[in-house]
Amino acid sequence: MTSSVGTPQSVADVVGQTLAATGVTDVFGVVGSGNLILTNALCSRGARFHHARREDGAICMADGYARVSGTVGMVSLHQGPGLTNAVTGLTEAVKSRTPLLVLAGESPADAPTSNFHIDQPALAASVGAASDRVQSSASAADDAQRAHQRAIIERRPVLLNVPIDIQTQAPDSLTPTRPPLPAFPTPDPSAQAVALIADQLQGAQRPLILAGRGAVLADARDQLERLGSITGALLATSATANGLFAGLPYAVGIAGGFASPFATALLPQADVVLVFGASVNHWTTRHGRLIGSAATVAQVDIEARAFGLNRPADLTMLGDAAAGARLLADELERRGHGSTGWRTDETAREIATRTWAADAYDDASTDEWIDPRTLSIALERRLPAEKAVAVDSGHFLGYPAMFLSVPDARAWVFPNGFQSVGLGLGNAIGAAIARPDRPTVAALGDGGTFMAVAEIETAARLGLKLLVVIYDDCAYGAEVHHFAPMGHEVSMVQFPDADLAAIARACGAQAATVRRPADLDVLDGWLAEPEPRPLVLDAKVNPTVCAEWLSEAFHEE
Repeated sequence: MTSSVGTPQSVADVVGQTLAATGVTDVFGVVGSGNLILTNALCSRGARFHHARREDGAICMADGYARVSGTVGMVSLHQGPGLTNAVTGLTEAVKSRTPLLVLAGESPADAPTSNFHIDQPALAASVGAASDRVQSSASAADDAQRAHQRAIIERRPVLLNVPIDIQTQAPDSLTPTRPPLPAFPTPDPSAQAVALIADQLQGAQRPLILAGRGAVLADARDQLERLGSITGALLATSATANGLFAGLPYAVGIAGGFASPFATALLPQADVVLVFGASVNHWTTRHGRLIGSAATVAQVDIEARAFGLNRPADLTMLGDAAAGARLLADELERRGHGSTGWRTDETAREIATRTWAADAYDDASTDEWIDPRTLSIALERRLPAEKAVAVDSGHFLGYPAMFLSVPDARAWVFPNGFQSVGLGLGNAIGAAIARPDRPTVAALGDGGTFMAVAEIETAARLGLKLLVVIYDDCAYGAEVHHFAPMGHEVSMVQFPDADLAAIARACGAQAATVRRPADLDVLDGWLAEPEPRPLVLDAKVNPTVCAEWLSEAFHEE
């Protein structure tokens, strides 16, 4: 039995009370027999439950919520198939280092023949997630608190298994036996590492600071800009950290395949490259071409295993990105160092004017199709600056990355660590719930939309200010553009045109079909509506346009 208020009457109640005490306010999930009383226990303590249509959508919502809010995302799932349905989203959260707490029922230890029985800890471990368990009625509060703290400290998803036979037991202890840990102190880098990198910066003429998701998680923007100001460095980000340096005059945007032509020409000239919390993979470096062969690369990361993982590092610094930047700036100031480096008025003007939007292209729009670049530029002109953008995976994903601005890194949700199609809509819904005060854009392909289409009903039911933009080329475009030029048959990844706007309206959303910029007039009315609701735009993009970044990536394979 679970009580709605008052003293906990069951282990499920204790788990709910403990997690609510950590500050959890929003929970996502799909309820089944294995997690119903757990979910009720959380909600009875003040958490709001947002029920998705599928578990993969639910865990993506928790992921997007965590990325935007900066808190631990929570999802509640049934045991067995409830968890397996969520594994792709779980893998994405692992690869993107999102702190999640996955609360799942679990078959009793004495029921190995249950239809629901699987080795849930092994499943979590197979994709890199941590696993914990409520062991008994006496340890339930401690177990729940420990799992939540692990998600914060380890910066990854933690699966908390709660056996269904234990959930209904009377509790032996109502509160954790030990107080919560204080905020986890990240280690400061060593003085030796600081001195060695400072030596390189003192001799640098054209330094570059390249920040990744680790810098976002560390809230390192201000310290990195301070270091950039002292050294005269340019600022750039990986795709996952887009928005970290928004509004700063010497920030060139995303490095890698999404880099503007101007940034692509500039970045290889850097003589010292400081990498903060980024994996320096081939996407970020354009297969190594954006880092000059003579450049000194210094890598700062909180995990030693990140050093040299994708590219050799000349110098390394173990520590938090914000702390590393702060200590480097302190050391350079102590030495009396200051340099203009790249930072001239002319460079600032060129950065401001030589953007993707200003780059000329041959518009491939027709009466039937809109060019995806034309669509993206028109969207940016109509949408407010204060917005969030979540981007699914697929051929189209470079267009929102290149043309849609965000005010900060927490407004940018890029669930592409696993490069799975179909995760963007759930992430966007979670982002919209985390920040209901501004519109959230979900940029999707038609393939990913069909995989997650049920969650359009969720967005409508929840009354979210969510703009779903579907780059609809009636295909899995990446496969078409990769294999068709080589003479391969690609009809199996091409589909008849579907009326996704009609499907969205059937799910309760406002919707329109877009074939030309004027069709975006519907945005003006939607933005002005006092009551939030989702708007779905089925944009029929020209399927013959191959994204430059994708063409280059295929060329390198």
